[in-house]
Amino acid sequence: MPYRQGPLAPDMLRRMDAYWRAANYLSVGQIYLRDNAMLDRALTIADVKPRLLGHWGTTPGLNFLYVHLNRLIVEHDLDMINIIGPGHGGPGLVAHTYLEGSYTERYPAIERSRSGMHRLFRQFSWPGGIPSHVAPETPGSIHEGGELGYSLAHAYGAAFDNPDLLVACVIGDGEAETGALAASWHSNKFLNPARDGAVLPILHLNGFKIANPTILARIDHDELEALLRGYGHEPIFVEGSDPQVVHQQLAVALDDALAQIRAIQAAARAEGANPERPRWPMIVFRTPKGWTGPKVVDGKPVEGTWRAHQVPIADFKDPEHLRQLEAWMRSYRPEELFDTNGKFLDEYASLAPTGHRRMGSNPHANGGELLAPLSLPDFRTYAVPVAAPGQVDAPATRVLGTYLRDVMKLNMGTVNFRLFGPDETASNRLADVYDVSGKVWMADIEPVDENLSTDGRVMEVLSEHLCQGWLEGYLLTGRHGLFSCYEAFVHIVDSMVNQHAKWLKVTKGIPWRRPIASLNYLLTSHVWRQDHNGLSHQDPGFLDHVANKTADVARLYLPPDANTLLSVADHCLRSRGYVNVIVAGKQPEAQWLGMDAAVRHCTAGAGIWDWAGDDADPEVVMACAGDVPTLEALAAVTLLREYVPDIRIRVVNVVDLMVLQPRTRHPHGLDEREFDAMFTRDKPVIFAFHGYPALIHRLTYARANHANIHVRGYQERGTTTTPFDMVVLNDLDRYRLALDAIEHIPRLRDRVPAETARYWTTMERHKLYIAENGDDMPEVRDWRWPA
Repeated sequence: MPYRQGPLAPDMLRRMDAYWRAANYLSVGQIYLRDNAMLDRALTIADVKPRLLGHWGTTPGLNFLYVHLNRLIVEHDLDMINIIGPGHGGPGLVAHTYLEGSYTERYPAIERSRSGMHRLFRQFSWPGGIPSHVAPETPGSIHEGGELGYSLAHAYGAAFDNPDLLVACVIGDGEAETGALAASWHSNKFLNPARDGAVLPILHLNGFKIANPTILARIDHDELEALLRGYGHEPIFVEGSDPQVVHQQLAVALDDALAQIRAIQAAARAEGANPERPRWPMIVFRTPKGWTGPKVVDGKPVEGTWRAHQVPIADFKDPEHLRQLEAWMRSYRPEELFDTNGKFLDEYASLAPTGHRRMGSNPHANGGELLAPLSLPDFRTYAVPVAAPGQVDAPATRVLGTYLRDVMKLNMGTVNFRLFGPDETASNRLADVYDVSGKVWMADIEPVDENLSTDGRVMEVLSEHLCQGWLEGYLLTGRHGLFSCYEAFVHIVDSMVNQHAKWLKVTKGIPWRRPIASLNYLLTSHVWRQDHNGLSHQDPGFLDHVANKTADVARLYLPPDANTLLSVADHCLRSRGYVNVIVAGKQPEAQWLGMDAAVRHCTAGAGIWDWAGDDADPEVVMACAGDVPTLEALAAVTLLREYVPDIRIRVVNVVDLMVLQPRTRHPHGLDEREFDAMFTRDKPVIFAFHGYPALIHRLTYARANHANIHVRGYQERGTTTTPFDMVVLNDLDRYRLALDAIEHIPRLRDRVPAETARYWTTMERHKLYIAENGDDMPEVRDWRWPA
């Protein structure tokens, strides 16, 4: 179909404006009304909700855009989803999915009738109802209203490897002030028009946040245009307050933008083409805050000001406010839009797309409907041979890299797997993936560059926000991925993982939301092997952060060696609906378990290592979680046997931290009998832990033997030093662990003074040695588990 060259025909303009009025009417009704949905009688205070919790200011602009995107979809048969950055425009998105029928299909009780409209209004921001923002309950959404600043990154994540998808992304001018959004403009340098879909950013400038003006709305036109062009976009401006004029402007702008997108894609997809980075179009949509709402309330201006942000009219004890609300709602002329039974008139309803072309029903916005399992190689074939525990060293993440290389290779045809990381794929020893796929790069490439490719599937940019946002958008539209990051800096996305975890939690209770692939983190370059970078690179607290999430979402894994890492990674890539955090080192470390033993150990989540201890009647349990704590705990066992030859020790290693919780609190938790059989009910437990000690106490506080669990972990003591000195600084070293055991075994109390003296003598020797030699003592550096 040829592209529109002129303004909308009069009848189309009339019908589109009516559709917009209907969406605005339903939006206001949701915010305010508990009864009298069709204004059959004069409003009374009993019709108004006692608590008014919605947001009006951004909603009419979002409604306007939705109507016009519908026209574009219908005229060009587009596969389009709509990501709403101003998430508090929730009433508008609910209204539109209701008008197009998607909402009723998902929620049959909210039928398109008088009673359905009543229920639609009453449920909004109501106990037992729906949130006031765009949420998982909203059909067509992959973006939570609380995620301020992440919309554009989500949009690009959705477009990667989706060649026929067009993602309209509305960016609020408030969220445009966030760092995450500012970085997201650069995502266009990673979008390949030959094999990816397209993103149409729409910067919605309505001028105000909650109580202040917005930056981009208060800089002059030339500066704003220069900024957006500098980001690599071709901005198209649509500005005004007269709906008839703005309808015409926006129709032309959208047709122009779509023509540019299709021309870019056609050129890139032509036979023999060599895709280059284009200048993608975007739209700047400037309209009044609270458009079509009350202009003045209590003598103060509202429309076009910050006062329109939330609820423009409140305090209905004032009868004038009730009159204003009724006049506002009647200004949309609902009697022209709905029949006497409350059904949207076909004359206007026919403007919406049908079937999966409706943005509320597009399967890309319910990614589980499209999710296909990854083709995974047999991880056992990548095993490190372990003839005896602790006799061979291997860098765990390098071993994993060979496995991920072949995951990438097996899924290049279906194109549903990507690896994400902030400039650290090679640093984290995963560079083998480059044998199959380079790093995506659409900007200039120079001769010195390595592994850059316009057709790559490895996503690297020095912004954890972008990596996280891209991956979330990729997962939410039905694909798979893994995020590799330095452990200390994954905290940059704390709030983003918060929102994703909340999304997963809520969707588990929504039957029509199909499960998506898990959000998988590989945290390496971790706290205990960041001795060379110092304190700034030392922080294991992401474990605590994710442990706070709900038990049906959070999963934490600390594989002690390469074979357990392979087993855990394979499990995580197969899983659905979780946030999986894997912590593993990249430096060569001792390997403890052969592959069969590793699989059994990971399946159980924790276990007694019979080969390392005496299982029958232990005097002390030496427990450990994490690769370096495992090394130190096992070295402490050898010291204890040297100090006290008849000591009875049990060694317990924990891979899945969630087994420590009672089963009543987490599905992975050991039941009381299992936990007590492993950790005993009355013996001291010396627990060497990768992270902050308080986390282990929090997970185990309800256990019978909790008072006997003594945890050593990171204590926020770090600097640039030797590897062993890092554990010494935090009292996690083998000598401290051995002394802890002696201190807590009743029959060894008389030995405590002598062993304490021995400990401090050893520490003095250690400090003198590293100060003089710059390396660890040979008995530490070269230690191995006895063959």
